[in-house]
Amino acid sequence: MKTKILILAMVLFAFTFVNAQKVFSVSNAAYADVKVYVVDNKAYADLLVYKVDHQAYAGKNDGTWYFVDHKAYAKKKIFFVDNKAYADLNIYFVDHKAYAGWKNNSKKQLMY
Repeated sequence: MKTKILILAMVLFAFTFVNAQKVFSVSNAAYADVKVYVVDNKAYADLLVYKVDHQAYAGKNDGTWYFVDHKAYAKKKIFFVDNKAYADLNIYFVDHKAYAGWKNNSKKQLMY
């Protein structure tokens, strides 16, 4: 019984890394899943984003992002636009993980 619980715990732990919010920044909007604009004030953001140093710390859709080196490893491919009018999602980068999260839940499906 203890062995089954241990195996189940290990499998669940492994799936948390598979579903992590890993993003890749593409160089052309045509290849992006989501077009993103970085706002200069968190009051105008749909999502507050915290960049983590390792993919193990990335969230599932909670604003903690890990930028991968290759698009094949990304859950979402994003393109940073220069004009807010062309963006699907407005983000603001925060300095602490505790501040990351959605402010506009209606756009949450963009990052699933």
